[in-house]
Amino acid sequence: MTVGIYELFEEPPDVAGSTADESRAAADFDEVYEYHFPSLAAELAAYCGDLAMAQDLVQEAFCRAFTRWPTVSRYDDPVGWIRRVAWNLATSRWRRLRTARSFLRRQREEHVPGPNPDRVAVREALSRLPAHHRRAVVLHYLADLSVAEIAAQEQVAVGTVKSWLHRARTALAVHLSSTSEVSDEA
Repeated sequence: MTVGIYELFEEPPDVAGSTADESRAAADFDEVYEYHFPSLAAELAAYCGDLAMAQDLVQEAFCRAFTRWPTVSRYDDPVGWIRRVAWNLATSRWRRLRTARSFLRRQREEHVPGPNPDRVAVREALSRLPAHHRRAVVLHYLADLSVAEIAAQEQVAVGTVKSWLHRARTALAVHLSSTSEVSDEA
């Protein structure tokens, strides 16, 4: 037994503002949907190999038909139009999947060796610096900015940047020399 949506709420639909043609068209759509949805879903399930996906595709085709129902209902074969839309959606889905698979096939897994001990030591030493010293070192030595450019970016005097760089180099030298001594002993 099939139960309509309005029977669930035990209320008839509000058709006060609609014309007889609109309510007849809505009833026609409901009948077409109820009668043809299972067969269209079965067709696409055989094509897709996935019943849930087929149901989604047919549902989407019916949604598109519903928004255009006044026009679609006048076609010689409105169900044929819905079937064609569903099959087109399925074909588009296959194309998207094929493109994605092709893209994934072209991607190569790169095996990159882990960081060497020197890089780990430098990173640890940088992490121990105050934030403004660390920024100055990174901007000067990695980003190749001049002292004047760093001063402009950080909105401080050139002498302040020079001081940060000097203090940072001193702290890095202490930390890196103690790290290398520990690694030499091991």
